[in-house]
Amino acid sequence: MYSVLPEDRSKHLGEELQGCWDKEVSRAEKDARKPSLTKAIIKCYWKSYVVLGVFTLIEEGTKVIQPIFLGKIINYFENHDPTNAVALHEAYIYATVLTTCTLILAILHHLYFYHVQCAGMRLRVAMCHMIYRKALRLSNVAMGKTTTGQIVNLLSNDVNKFDQVTIFLHFLWAGPLQAIAVTALLWMEIGISCLAGIAVLI
Repeated sequence: MYSVLPEDRSKHLGEELQGCWDKEVSRAEKDARKPSLTKAIIKCYWKSYVVLGVFTLIEEGTKVIQPIFLGKIINYFENHDPTNAVALHEAYIYATVLTTCTLILAILHHLYFYHVQCAGMRLRVAMCHMIYRKALRLSNVAMGKTTTGQIVNLLSNDVNKFDQVTIFLHFLWAGPLQAIAVTALLWMEIGISCLAGIAVLI
């Protein structure tokens, strides 16, 4: 077994999130409200996660652009004129852009999923660290109210949701943008009829 990378170690990740949580607790006490774990997580990880949003934007944008150039290539073959050298050069450009889009998609898709799963893993490890630390500091009264099963369930099942949520969270904003772009393209091609298909999808 290889050693865990320094930036992925439980001690480092747990203390980083614990620091954000402690700040959130003190802020909540000043504002006379209940502390929010969500706010602490956002404060701790928002910068690295926003960078992954750029990956999503480029990838989903490329998916929208790709069919446009595919349509132009199909249009070239439908109206093929062997004497038209300009159209041939344009077709080569469209084919190059289409190939580049496919290459970008292949690279970005795997890069995005790798980094977003790493982000989910780091968040899960940090949460496990905090839960374990809290369990060790519980008083006898609190231990009487908390079963071992609850703690084990938190560590084995509940924290795994962070792995899944980090993967798909960016699609909450990317999905509607992509739907608007596709609707606009379909409107230009087939007019108002496109709304029937979009309505079924929605």
